[in-house]
Amino acid sequence: MATLYSTTCRSISYSLTPSSSSLSINGQNHQRLNFSSCIAKRVLPAKVSFHSRRNFHLNVVLMQDGAVATPVTPVENETPFKKLKDGLLSSVPSTKEIKEAATFDVNKDESTVSITVVGASGDLAKKKIFPALFALYYEGCLPEHFTIFGYARSKMTDAELRNMVSKTLTCRIDKRENCDEKMDQFLKRCFYHSGQYGSQQNFAELDKKLKEHEGARVSNRLFYLSIPPNIFIDAVKCASSSASSGIGWTRVIVEKPFGRDSDSSAALTKALKQYLDEDQIFRIDHYLGKELVENLSVLRFSNLIFEPLWSRQYIRNVQLIFSEDFGTEGRGGYFDNYGIIRDIMQNHLLQILALFAMETPVSLDAEDIRNEKVKVLRSMRPLQLDDVVVGQYKSHTKGGVTYPAYTDDNTVPKGSLTPTFAAAALFIDNARWDGVPFLMKAGKALHNKSAEIRVQFRHVPGNLYNRNFGTDLDRATNELVIRVQPDEAIYLKINNKVPGLGMRLDRSNLHLHYAAR
Repeated sequence: MATLYSTTCRSISYSLTPSSSSLSINGQNHQRLNFSSCIAKRVLPAKVSFHSRRNFHLNVVLMQDGAVATPVTPVENETPFKKLKDGLLSSVPSTKEIKEAATFDVNKDESTVSITVVGASGDLAKKKIFPALFALYYEGCLPEHFTIFGYARSKMTDAELRNMVSKTLTCRIDKRENCDEKMDQFLKRCFYHSGQYGSQQNFAELDKKLKEHEGARVSNRLFYLSIPPNIFIDAVKCASSSASSGIGWTRVIVEKPFGRDSDSSAALTKALKQYLDEDQIFRIDHYLGKELVENLSVLRFSNLIFEPLWSRQYIRNVQLIFSEDFGTEGRGGYFDNYGIIRDIMQNHLLQILALFAMETPVSLDAEDIRNEKVKVLRSMRPLQLDDVVVGQYKSHTKGGVTYPAYTDDNTVPKGSLTPTFAAAALFIDNARWDGVPFLMKAGKALHNKSAEIRVQFRHVPGNLYNRNFGTDLDRATNELVIRVQPDEAIYLKINNKVPGLGMRLDRSNLHLHYAAR
């Protein structure tokens, strides 16, 4: 993507980035213009505005009468500033040039997207990334011209990659008749290249293969880093210098964990910016793509019945629970470096907590939502050791099969103290949540596999029916449960009278079952 910088001329400066929605006049700021085509180094007049769309194409809006400002005719006794202004306006591109810039890559036949999954032989790529890419293709969300490349150190052919990927693909959105046909079409777009993550030569070889598939089209390239953080920089350096797009955009998706702590995260960001601009880097948490996590803000902000209840006045506690019914299963080498807290709690569950507790954002734009989530995190009380419990799973028998303890796994260092279970009580010291505990629990090799949010409401003051529940007041507590996985559902536990002559009370669920809905 060509980059054009504004001059230092007073009152003329432009800002256009992929995350912005419009081009603005910003006084003396020195900001940069990103064009989707190669217009010569010219600066447009201040009255011309731009509006970028979500697909980052330029849509040029001219002056009110539809014309571009014309150069001012020189007159005698010009001031230095007037000479500078006239010089700028004299290099204004024509209306035809501007329209060409606006439509340069709009034509779908003129561009292609190449997606490279770096670390394609890993568990995350097989179980999550390739199925997600197929879901996008299945729903028609990928462009007409696209190619997917797997890149990893393992020796593998295109056919072997397709065979590996095919075992994890499902038409999980709905069961259409053409599912198998779609799978075959998708797999034909998948290729593989073996190479080292820190090899410029291997990435240059990948670049040649990408160009063969891109042909004469404008190439846009996306690199998905499904690799450990300690090799992020090597891969980004090589991809940036040897396999980035020449005339289209180049972007990098970075999966969690993004470092081990705040210092290593900051160091990682600094290193990435040696090779990439900030708007090329996408740090993601795949858990935010879960259907019920996406629905969390909808549930709260578009339903009047919940907003008045969403505070310390009515909520007694909020529980965020993540449990897996399997252990490390040969992935102990990776897991032992992070543990359950870094692997699950400080990203997946903390993201959900921030979404749950944030105030209403100004809009649904990414930055507005981000700002409200940051306010929640800044309001959180520093965690105390007395509010944390950690542990490891031991050997156990399930279904007649005996499973080893965490430290018995051959891939786990002997005597490891890395926790596989953790529970913590978190507090948000702001006006809405003061005094409400957010109970976060996560663990491996537990009784079942689930992820859910449980909102327990306070007891009814002076409840007339306490005697009908005996001394167990918790049975009389209303509870909202948002089950993220499996078998997604939202249900509200309420108290009801049991049919009959007596006054017996019981709990019922108002249930939205996603599979049935």
